[in-house]
Amino acid sequence: MQHYQSLKEHYKFTEEEAQILKALQPRMEKLADKFIDEFYDYIWGFGKTAQFLKNKEIIAYHRTKIKAWFINLFCGQYDLPYFMYLYKIGEVHVKIGLPTHYVNSAFTFVRTFVLKSIEENFGNKEQHVKEIQAVEKIIDMNLDVLTSSYREEELSKFLSLSKIEKSILTGLKKFNSYINYFLAGALALVAFFAVVLFGYDIYLLFFSDIGIEKGILTVLGSLLVLWAAIELIHEEINHLQGKGFAIGAFIMLAMAALIRKVLIYSLSAEKGEELLIIAAVIVGLAIAYWLVGAKKRTTID
Repeated sequence: MQHYQSLKEHYKFTEEEAQILKALQPRMEKLADKFIDEFYDYIWGFGKTAQFLKNKEIIAYHRTKIKAWFINLFCGQYDLPYFMYLYKIGEVHVKIGLPTHYVNSAFTFVRTFVLKSIEENFGNKEQHVKEIQAVEKIIDMNLDVLTSSYREEELSKFLSLSKIEKSILTGLKKFNSYINYFLAGALALVAFFAVVLFGYDIYLLFFSDIGIEKGILTVLGSLLVLWAAIELIHEEINHLQGKGFAIGAFIMLAMAALIRKVLIYSLSAEKGEELLIIAAVIVGLAIAYWLVGAKKRTTID
């Protein structure tokens, strides 16, 4: 944090603004308890907050630290010890694995809370504007320093790699991108052939002697496969956008293909043994699909 002066210069943070924030401290200190209560209501909405605040002792300690940080936000003295204090908070966040978007979202609440308080105490317009500018800058600087710990952690991990390891890592990332594009193209091809299969089954229904019952079941099976292929393409698009990949979509496509076979074979008395085997496989896939879904729900909760 030896460059904290440069940080203040880049944000054009002046001594006058520091004194404006100092003048706001008594008012904000009175609002500190309200801030903590509303802050906790806000962060509990993240869903995974309980993973980091595991018991009453940790929560009580965290509330005390957040309250102290909030009051200190308006201390008026933004020197090296202040920024080192912020940097150490960021290091703790990195150590416990707190996602950066939680920090960013929490700062949105802080900004909204403080600006709302300023609006409710509107007096002189010129002073009002100065207060808003000072608050915006100090909040942005706090966020900058806190998230710098994450950037430095990622950089240190990368720099600790040897030249060969860096080359391998870069090559694997490129190869992974090519594989993803190939997979997207292959899925589009599968969807195309599913459409062709659906059209062919429609043709057989009207222009062959397979029978109306078998024809309708065959068409329904093809439609199910097409629907599953479309879902799989949707999941691959999400994956390319960095949203993760749902293995359940692959399981669903396999189940759709097998269900199509069941619909067709169910009309044949000679396929009883094959139907039993396929049914057993479908049950296995259904259990796997349920387990994947259960794990996903557990992760979200």
